[in-house]
Amino acid sequence: METAHGLVASLEGCVMNDPVDIRAWQRLDDLTTTSGRIEEKDIPRLAAIGVKHVINLALDDHIEALADEAGVLARHGLSYTHIPVPFDAPTEAHFEAFRSDLERVSGAPVHVHCIMNFRVSAFFYRLNRDHRGMTEAQARALMEKQWTPDKTSDPRASAWAEFIR
Repeated sequence: METAHGLVASLEGCVMNDPVDIRAWQRLDDLTTTSGRIEEKDIPRLAAIGVKHVINLALDDHIEALADEAGVLARHGLSYTHIPVPFDAPTEAHFEAFRSDLERVSGAPVHVHCIMNFRVSAFFYRLNRDHRGMTEAQARALMEKQWTPDKTSDPRASAWAEFIR
């Protein structure tokens, strides 16, 4: 059994090597990282920090989407799940697909991304608050490192404000 000190030391080692220059990079714990868009040059760096699986919540046709992401990841030995979530229409089905995939790869280092880390942070907010026993304040603090969909005047965020309620 690993001690609390050993766990912290393990996490510190991961943090030191994290590719923090990836857009909106965030480490949630020793097995989970998130970000905005990723580029082909980022894939070997994700693999180097131990990522085994990538979940993409962005749409393939976004101008900043990585072309053939599944193929690029496979060439580096990473598995991939694409759950395309329209920015203006997140649904419970999208969220359940996300939860299901995280459960499927439980125990493996996973990286979850979209374009700006907005979709991802909202999904983790709900997951942490509703399914992982995190307090609302703790879950919100993690999400608000990326954005606050229910406190912005941007009309595009209204679907997300409703989604996180």
